[in-house]
Amino acid sequence: MRLLLALCLCLCSAAAQAREFAIDHLEPASWWVGMKHHRVELMVHGQGIASLAPRVGHPGVVVSDVQKLANPNYLFVTLDIAADAAPGTFDIELLQGDRVAARRPFLLQAREAGSAARKGFDPADAIYLITPDRFVNGDPGNDSVPGMREAADRKDPNGRHGGDLAGIAAHMDYVAGMGFTQLWPTPLLENNQPRFSYHGYAITDLYRIDPRFGSNEDYRALSARARGLGVGLLMDVVLNHIGSSHWWMQDLPTADWINHGGTFSPTNHLRSTVQDPHAAPQDHAAFVEGWFSPGMPDLNQRNPHLATYLIQNSLWWIEYAGLSGIREDTFGYADSQFLSAWGKAILDEYPGFSMVGEEWSGSPATVAHWQRGKANADGHVPWMPSMMDFPLHIALREAFKEAKEGDVGFTGLYEMLGNDYLYPEAASLVVFAENHDTTRLLANVDGDVGLFKMAMAYLATVRGTPQFFYGSEVLMQGPRERDDGRIRADMPGGWRGDAKNAFTGTGLSASELDAQDYLRRLLQWRKGTPVVQHGKLRHYGPEDGVYVYFRHDGKDTVMVALNRNATARTLLPARFAEYLDGATGSDVMTGTAVSFERPLSLPGKSATIMQVRRGPGTR
Repeated sequence: MRLLLALCLCLCSAAAQAREFAIDHLEPASWWVGMKHHRVELMVHGQGIASLAPRVGHPGVVVSDVQKLANPNYLFVTLDIAADAAPGTFDIELLQGDRVAARRPFLLQAREAGSAARKGFDPADAIYLITPDRFVNGDPGNDSVPGMREAADRKDPNGRHGGDLAGIAAHMDYVAGMGFTQLWPTPLLENNQPRFSYHGYAITDLYRIDPRFGSNEDYRALSARARGLGVGLLMDVVLNHIGSSHWWMQDLPTADWINHGGTFSPTNHLRSTVQDPHAAPQDHAAFVEGWFSPGMPDLNQRNPHLATYLIQNSLWWIEYAGLSGIREDTFGYADSQFLSAWGKAILDEYPGFSMVGEEWSGSPATVAHWQRGKANADGHVPWMPSMMDFPLHIALREAFKEAKEGDVGFTGLYEMLGNDYLYPEAASLVVFAENHDTTRLLANVDGDVGLFKMAMAYLATVRGTPQFFYGSEVLMQGPRERDDGRIRADMPGGWRGDAKNAFTGTGLSASELDAQDYLRRLLQWRKGTPVVQHGKLRHYGPEDGVYVYFRHDGKDTVMVALNRNATARTLLPARFAEYLDGATGSDVMTGTAVSFERPLSLPGKSATIMQVRRGPGTR
């Protein structure tokens, strides 16, 4: 009996020792030879996986570090990839003694030529922001996908409507033809949330394109098609939070992976606490550690493994998809030291790359805190080349909010630009009148197309990189009060059977066609006019509802005169003799000659853009 019992125990012990293990997640599952970031930390996840020992058998690749956590289901394995390692696929093996208990393939790739020297966006570009689910439904077959919690329902303003990568790719010629040179889609990564998944900001898999948009390969193909048309692809990156349905939430790597231990605690949104020398520490902590909503768990970037994971994820997508830029969401809500490390790591790898951060504040000092080159009193060293210019955005919307006589509105816009001394590089900011989180500009001006066109002209000619919102070129208006699902409405013509089609012009009214043509001509002119991209800005204080400024570079000069009044105004050139004395000009939009020897007539609610030509001997 004892012998039988011993035999049973021995067999059970052997069976336990020989049991099979499964690698449920290996992230990242690929990398590249020749990256400066050549020490890659892999997150390996599977039941009881920490009891195993990793091994690789590929020339030029070694396991240089292994970290185990309190959670036995995780291993963090660092691969050191030599510069002369051979590209190819090999297995990440996990050993139980001498036995291979689990394995997963890993792909080591060769980099595309010139990858590290890629050029990002700059003020020569014009960015087109789209909400992919609402742009074009190119493949109705992926509107609803088995295993994804939310199915398509176009009747629901807050539901999924079916827009996808196939639709975007099929209409890239429209994007390029309008004069846009960069495409910014809101997040395309998997959002397997039960509700509101269309917007993309509650990511549930950081290495996977949402299958209702398409595949990773489709995303890479879109980037290549865009580049072929002269359009770069920006990725909307979210470092601050994830979706509550992310697989991490079922098995957190560490107790501190999610702020507040994975329990909802709302942020106070007090963004000034990051720089405020008088701020109570608990207020600052509540800002950066608080959650946006119960559906968006807040990440703790102070955890070194999570910080490395997020940095590598951004590098992976840049290299994989051939990105030209990143728009980083909710920038200031993340840990400041991590943001420095993240930005530096990306620019170390891609020195000419572009990134723009979202800091939704009306204070130039608060926004400037995050831009590369800013010397901050608190010692924070920023690495972001660009920030979204929310202070100018707010002033612009107020200036064009409604037709007013006099200088009310324009003075605020003029004075906001006067704060440019606070920025290390104001010319690198991204300027905009609207985005996916605001009411549309046309609603802001109560449907006044004249004011709308003026604002478009301002964005195209003021300093910075202009960003435009999809559909506004055909006068999509939306509600006057914020209602996200209706603001992010479907692009006309993006769905079969639409009565209006922005891409072909079918069904558009005369005013819609005119607005579209106006922006197209404006942006195409801007593409070929370096002085409005990189020239210096000189502006004159608004008088009688007229705001005048110049872009100049020592060779070329462009004059812009904005008349916000409902009626025409006369402008005396003598005030601007520095640029106009002895000069001739032409109206950029009409091509008609302009004389600066007599008063200029500015139509009501108009932007007059003039090319200024200096004769021999003029200053």
